[in-house]
Amino acid sequence: MRAVAARLEHHQVAVYLVALLVGALVGAVVPGAGGGLEALIYPVLGALLYATFLQVPFTAMRAAFADRRFLLAAIGLNFLVVPPIAFALSRFAPADQAVRLGVLLVLLTPCIDYVIVFTRLAGGSDRRLLAAAPLLMLAQLALLPVYLWLFVGSELADIIDPGPFVEAFGLLIVLPLALAWATQAWASRSAAGARLKATVDLTPVALMALTLLVVVASQVPRVQDDFRDIAGVVPIYVAFLVIMAFVGRLLARAARLDVPAGRALVFTGATRNSLVVLPLALALGDAYALTAAVVVAQTLVEIVGMVVYIRLVPRLLPAEPVPA
Repeated sequence: MRAVAARLEHHQVAVYLVALLVGALVGAVVPGAGGGLEALIYPVLGALLYATFLQVPFTAMRAAFADRRFLLAAIGLNFLVVPPIAFALSRFAPADQAVRLGVLLVLLTPCIDYVIVFTRLAGGSDRRLLAAAPLLMLAQLALLPVYLWLFVGSELADIIDPGPFVEAFGLLIVLPLALAWATQAWASRSAAGARLKATVDLTPVALMALTLLVVVASQVPRVQDDFRDIAGVVPIYVAFLVIMAFVGRLLARAARLDVPAGRALVFTGATRNSLVVLPLALALGDAYALTAAVVVAQTLVEIVGMVVYIRLVPRLLPAEPVPA
């Protein structure tokens, strides 16, 4: 199983793209299956988020404070620099509130899971991102409502029905997060807990592929008449990746980070937490079905973008020459 998991992780971009394509094909060819597949979204997404959160070392949060320069740069980039960029880009989205809300939801939340793998592949400091991940996760949960209120305005209260929204937040974020914390604590003092954690640690790529397949297959029938609006956000997500590559590089230089830390900073500024905010988008109801589709579209663009980033970021921040 470990060998299979390693192969899936090595080829994860291809695995995710295949899952997205299969999901789109199933949704288009068998639209009647959408209702049944939609019932699977919460279970598979909950399992994925549990596995994702389990990889975030919440029991080692103190390590994040060891490198304060990187931590401050990562927090400043994600929560001071990115929000105005996200708001400006959302103004170019199709004039549909559901679409613009989806763009804001996903661009305001930094990734805390597969960004670590892509950072490592590009020669960045995945260790620093692992240490910072718990704080980035907690900060985005606290600040996302604030930024949405600032950018959407008082009408946000009319858009979000608190009941389903709170239910989704509780079942798909708070519960997996609590279970992950409990499992980490158990693993630190029990061989059985350590074995459970080691087993779950092998599943994120497979679970993410399954989640992408189920989500896309279930949502295609609901939004098949709105593909033009969904396609309209693709240039926005591409622009975000381009902008953040250079913004991250500038901030890395300004903060005088070493090359591995600078590359990690570029990746944390560019990658977004689409599958963590997806349950919140799904909780908005049928009137905002496009919001979930817009969030999923960002995943597709980002996965392709990471293939480019793995090659681009080492050129933006080349390794320092070894002294003769």
